[in-house]
This record gives sequence, structure tokens and C-alpha cells, in this order.
Amino acid sequence: MNTELLLQNLRNVPDFPKPGIHFKDVSTLYKNVACIREMLDELVRIYADKGITKIVGIESRGFVIGAMLADRLGAGFVMARKPGKLPAETRQASYQKEYGVDTIEIHADAISTDDVVLIHDDLLATGGSMKAAYDLVESFRPKQTYINCLIELRMEGLKGREFLGPEVDLTTLLTLFD
Repeated sequence: MNTELLLQNLRNVPDFPKPGIHFKDVSTLYKNVACIREMLDELVRIYADKGITKIVGIESRGFVIGAMLADRLGAGFVMARKPGKLPAETRQASYQKEYGVDTIEIHADAISTDDVVLIHDDLLATGGSMKAAYDLVESFRPKQTYINCLIELRMEGLKGREFLGPEVDLTTLLTLFD
């Protein structure tokens, strides 16, 4: 994988959304077709032989690559959304954020016990939303659950990988340190 290409095209936005935060803006990766191809080719290489039947994309940036990857792997795509955005019966999981609680939902008929699921999002930082998505997917009792993030932040106070736990099968394309 051409890590240098991705790093050169990843925008760092200082002091967003608040002072001291260096926001990693993946939209600059998405607008570059070479970056999209690089990410998708690597993700296909990693997951092609895993038998993935469903990809769960976490709202909203997880939808972008997640849907394209589902197409490439011949899998279905499932949206994990904020409450009230899905029109049919849902299951939900909540997680703690810095300033409160948030919730994600998946349609109640989206995943079966025969599925092999890949949960995808753009970034892993504290791990709260990913842990909620993982617990939610696991409530369907699929055959196997994998997790992928484009970027993992391994900076002070951001221990998402540890929060998810050692039993989780997690891959990331880029790992950024302090």
C-alpha cells in the first residue's frame, strides 16, 4: 500500500472542533481517485478471503468507503445511523461521548446469524462509537465480525484499540502517533 500517498493527501485541521484538537479530515482522501483506489485495493486484499457478506458503515463517513468496498467484495451494505434516521424497526446501542451519550441504530432485519460482518468507519480514536457498533452487530450473533478503520489515532488519551479489547479483529490502514 502507498502509505505516503495517503499521508500526503490527509488534511490536518488544527483547533477543530475545539482548541488543541488536530482533526484528521478524510474528505481530502475521498476527493482524490488515486487515494480511493489505494484504500479500496488494500481493503480488498485484506478481506477478500474472509467471506464477508455484510459491511456495516458507521454514519456518516463510514458510508463512503464502506459502500464501495461492499460492491468490490460482493457483500451487502448496512447503515449504522443516528436515532430516527432509519424508517423500519431498529436495534440500538448507546455510548458515552465527552459531553454526553450518543446512540446508533441498525435495522432489526439487517444482519442474520449466517452473516460474516465487517464494520467500517473512517477513524478510530476513543473507540466509543465503534464499540457500540460492535456490540450492536454482535447482538445479531453473526458467524464472525471484523472491524476496519482507515485511520487509527494512537495519541495521548486516545486508546480506542484497548477500549475495544483484545478479542476484536481490528485492522487499520494508517496509524498516527503523537
